[in-house]
Amino acid sequence: MPEQTCAVVLAAGEGKRMKSNHPKVLSEVLFKPMLQWVLDAAEGAGVSSVCVVAGHLHEQVERYLEAAQKPDGPALCHVLQTERRGTGHAVMMAEPFLRAQGGDHTLILNGDAPFVSEAVIRAALENHLQNDSAVTVITAELDDPAGYGRIVRDPANGQVRAIVEHKDADEATLTVREINSGAYWFRTENLLSILGCLSSDNAQHEYYLTDAVRLLIEQNKRAGAFIAADPDAVLGANDCLQLHSLNEIARERILRAHMLEGVEIPCTDGVIIGPDVKIGRSTRILPNTILRGSSCVGADCVIGPCTMLTDRTVPDGTSLPFTQQ
Repeated sequence: MPEQTCAVVLAAGEGKRMKSNHPKVLSEVLFKPMLQWVLDAAEGAGVSSVCVVAGHLHEQVERYLEAAQKPDGPALCHVLQTERRGTGHAVMMAEPFLRAQGGDHTLILNGDAPFVSEAVIRAALENHLQNDSAVTVITAELDDPAGYGRIVRDPANGQVRAIVEHKDADEATLTVREINSGAYWFRTENLLSILGCLSSDNAQHEYYLTDAVRLLIEQNKRAGAFIAADPDAVLGANDCLQLHSLNEIARERILRAHMLEGVEIPCTDGVIIGPDVKIGRSTRILPNTILRGSSCVGADCVIGPCTMLTDRTVPDGTSLPFTQQ
């Protein structure tokens, strides 16, 4: 990345509807915690340091981050949001991190939105820099935007004029299909200057990051919006049904990508391949095969049926039916 960047990942939510014994951000999509999808995207985009704001069952998140730190990866740290008082409040908890970093730009990501990709992050930053914006909202256009905050743009210059929550939107605003993903690029100095101005004077008594955008607009700062080409970039999971949907989307994408690269999957029944698995050309993956973690399968192999591999390396030309390793 051309300028120094850091990221704050919001990971404090309880996720009550998950009815789980672990934090929502550690729920897995294709055997990989949603939080790790987000951390990998930030790393791939060149972010130099990441602060994770933990809250519910924070000890589990903190232990996970300690294990996830890579020698050559972004520096990972965490702060605790003892009270969940909104997204703006969560970023306030990271203020010491932001001041210590001294970075030019700060990326805000949701820890339960696994499909915000490296490509989206990079493209949004490029847009942010080209337009010299104080803040750039990462958005998406949805066929059914119900429930999401709408992006209202100035028709004269395309800049963001407001983010209007669904419950506050009038009929005209409800027709807008561009929605707020909850991910942002901020010029760090602008973000720090506005955090102390956020107010909890609302029905929920919470501090909202969308108010930071509003206040910057009121100060005549540039507020842009970058539309992600992939509308799934905004998706998260609040319960196990939605988590299942994320797994189905990711599974189909990954199987398709492997097949386009010459991996034969004649029948996809029961075939699940993790996002970090590598498979060589002309390898056949047979039904009820699960490949997890950092498994690396060579070329011209036959894997399955009824095989599960976790973090395994398979040489070229190997046949592994009915195997668990």
